[in-house]
Amino acid sequence: MVTLAEVSHSLSTTAGLEVRGLHLWRGERHLLRAVSFALQPGELLQVVGPNGAGKTSLLRCVAGLIEAESGEIQWQGAALRTNRDAFHRQLAYLGHINALKAELTALENLRYSVGMRRQVSLEQTQATLARLQIAHCADLPARSLSAGQKRRVALARVILSGASLWILDEPITNLDVDGIACVESCLAEHLQGGGSILTAAHQPLLEHHPQSRSLRLH
Repeated sequence: MVTLAEVSHSLSTTAGLEVRGLHLWRGERHLLRAVSFALQPGELLQVVGPNGAGKTSLLRCVAGLIEAESGEIQWQGAALRTNRDAFHRQLAYLGHINALKAELTALENLRYSVGMRRQVSLEQTQATLARLQIAHCADLPARSLSAGQKRRVALARVILSGASLWILDEPITNLDVDGIACVESCLAEHLQGGGSILTAAHQPLLEHHPQSRSLRLH
């Protein structure tokens, strides 16, 4: 069996994400107020807080999808504004939308989306689907998959990306108990390999993992 460590690139042991004094407004609302944190290799940081607290906005801001009014984001010691390409090469982002092409099979979706980023073998792709317990879905069109199966295919894309930093917004949406346990196993293995995870989820992830922390937004 191909492991996640074999699927991924060799992860940097010096990578680090640092967010300093991030401020973000939405209209008249001051959504993020001087948010600061650091995330080092092997760590998971889970953003928590009530609906509307800005969890998704913070993740999208760190991923470079929206601009903050002020503050600084650094990657490997360099400001993101001068290091954006290097940052994006090591970033895998999963939002609320799975971003699958309905007419393509699960396997075709992965070979297409991951192939734009790096080359992975058919064996690696199939092994990742098997690891996420959806090997039987490989040749099914995405439109025929259940919501939970689609989420697992989207997570497979993150795993196959080879990125060291995963930013995951509600990664266990639509997953049952077995699915959540499977995803948590993949998250733990990513941390063990030196990867970092920034996530937001209503349910605690890797709650008792020694390298798991939380950041509360109000």
